[in-house]
Amino acid sequence: MLTLIETTDLCKQYGKTMRVNSLNLRIPEGAVYGFLGPNGAGKSTTLKMILGLTHPTRGEISIFGKPAAESNRIQLLKNVGSLIEAPSYYGHLTGEENLRIVQTLRNRPAREVGEVLALVRLGGAKDKKVAHYSLGMKQRLGLAAAMLGYPKLLILDEPTNGLDPAGIQEMRELIRSLPERYGMTVVVSSHLLSEIDQMATDVGIISNGNLVFQDALPCLHERSEHHIAIRTGNNPLAAEFLRQNGISCDLNETYLSLPPLDDALVAQCNALLCQKNIPVLRIEERQKSLEEIFLDLTEGAVSL
Repeated sequence: MLTLIETTDLCKQYGKTMRVNSLNLRIPEGAVYGFLGPNGAGKSTTLKMILGLTHPTRGEISIFGKPAAESNRIQLLKNVGSLIEAPSYYGHLTGEENLRIVQTLRNRPAREVGEVLALVRLGGAKDKKVAHYSLGMKQRLGLAAAMLGYPKLLILDEPTNGLDPAGIQEMRELIRSLPERYGMTVVVSSHLLSEIDQMATDVGIISNGNLVFQDALPCLHERSEHHIAIRTGNNPLAAEFLRQNGISCDLNETYLSLPPLDDALVAQCNALLCQKNIPVLRIEERQKSLEEIFLDLTEGAVSL
């Protein structure tokens, strides 16, 4: 599979602070790549370097298999759409008029304006001045502008900002559909773990400028450390008895932690404890949530 974006030892330093530190991204073609990290982790800085909006301190960037440089940046970016931080617009013009300007600059067919307005559910507000748009409507207008020309690569920085729950769901469904419908590869940055979990196929997690995880989304969930939790009326005695019967378990403060077991073995554990007259209060199947995995990877970095 073609790697659409590749960075090698990418760094960005401001003064004495290293905002992005030796970042090696590998973003495959056709993916919805979730770029995840706490606020201030370096996500926006990385995306700006990929787009040529800020220069790396050192390191290399490749887009569509070609090294990104000043000499070919314009040519490469013809196939890239982006929405970084807050969308730009002319408040005194309507939504449609704003998109007409972008359509003219990008030399795209006029019909695309109506198409992208419909895609982001702004067809009914196309004649309204953007100054009177809500924050969520402005965000959707920015997405529409980024999608003009149906670029091969779409880079979105926190695209659900300002959207209500229904709008977030619509945005999520739209982003998920883009690779199949239009052949786009989408890079979505976010600090909202649940959003990335519901829309991404691949994930990169950044913390303090360092890439701490990168792989397909199912590989992240494999870190969930699936286990069986049993709470009894006498946990120390229960743990000792189970070990005597060849069943591995760890004693925690309020429960016993057992490795993943099939139903027959769980039933056997329950029967053994009952034979020993140890009351079994609760048996649960547990695994780490995406949030817990994220906090482990980022060493507890705050994501709000």
